[in-house]
Amino acid sequence: MVAPARRRLAAANVFAAAAFSYWLDVFPSARGQLRHWRRQARAIPDPRLRDLAVTTLAAERGNLEGAAAFAVLAPRVHRREVTRAAVAFQALYDYVDTLAEQPVVDPLAHGRAMHSALPAALDPSLPHADYYEHAFSCQDGGYVERLIESCRTALGGLPSFDAVRPSALAATCRMVDYQALNHTCSGDRAGLRNWADGLTPPDCDLRWWEAAAGAASSMGVFALMAAAGRPGLTRAQAEEMESAYFPWVGALHVLLDSLVDWADDLDSGDHSLVEHYCCPQEAARRLAGIAEQALTATGEVAQSAQHALILAAMASFYLARPTTLAPAAQPAATGVLQAFGSLATPAVAVLRVRDKMGRLEGLFGALNTPICGHPGT
Repeated sequence: MVAPARRRLAAANVFAAAAFSYWLDVFPSARGQLRHWRRQARAIPDPRLRDLAVTTLAAERGNLEGAAAFAVLAPRVHRREVTRAAVAFQALYDYVDTLAEQPVVDPLAHGRAMHSALPAALDPSLPHADYYEHAFSCQDGGYVERLIESCRTALGGLPSFDAVRPSALAATCRMVDYQALNHTCSGDRAGLRNWADGLTPPDCDLRWWEAAAGAASSMGVFALMAAAGRPGLTRAQAEEMESAYFPWVGALHVLLDSLVDWADDLDSGDHSLVEHYCCPQEAARRLAGIAEQALTATGEVAQSAQHALILAAMASFYLARPTTLAPAAQPAATGVLQAFGSLATPAVAVLRVRDKMGRLEGLFGALNTPICGHPGT
């Protein structure tokens, strides 16, 4: 009985420290960045682009605050830069994803052109492309390029970003590929399946849609941004971080998002990743196993307790949704919560308080990053 009590106390202490760092350092900075990008969006010349940019920022505010929450992993001296980079990258992703969903003559080419802004935000050596080449308008007043440059500048101020850049770029390219294949394959999933089969790590026993989910998540990018704030980080350590988040953490992240949207996706005809399971019981077994693997993976990186906390908080956020009580989703929700055990207790407590204090949504609960908000749409 002593050991579980100590684990619960340790988890509560880690959670309290992360919450303190978030509200003291990260949240004010994130809100300031959000106000800045609202002003920039309102200055876009083209009225349709302006409306899409302003509406997207408003609708995805939780995404921005959730991305910024990873800054608690960085040393305090670098949290502002991590927050700035994370908010700019998230705002850029939300915007280009919104634009990619607009009707155009060539949706595939349009989606790839818009999403090419994401790797550009991480690599200053890449020249700016014609992101709007296939769009209905290009008159954004430099909005996309300013988002890119803001992210680049912030990342350039982090002591170890050179070490994490290759892994962050690899994760971003996986996200872009997933979006392109998922949005354009209609009812035929052969292209998406072949791509996912090709990137599935050996000996990990993932089904193709589980590997695709791991590739779709953006959580690894933000974890790497935070890691870049730690002086002396090595390339090997960055690769360890990438391996923890892809595929295991990312797979759980996006599969849980798919789980809570299961009924809505069926009604709308959108692609549901969890619909590939043969029954709710199989989904429960697989997601519980992936949760266990994700916890193990976070235990192998620096600041393992903090990464495990973020993982548990993310899972708790999804599993607190009312849709997880549906008969199809409840077995998987129960299995994942059992896999986390007492680690999820602090996050669940905050989520309950959040029902009375909506302001708490920005803390970890908003880890519904852009990919997890769009994988099935």
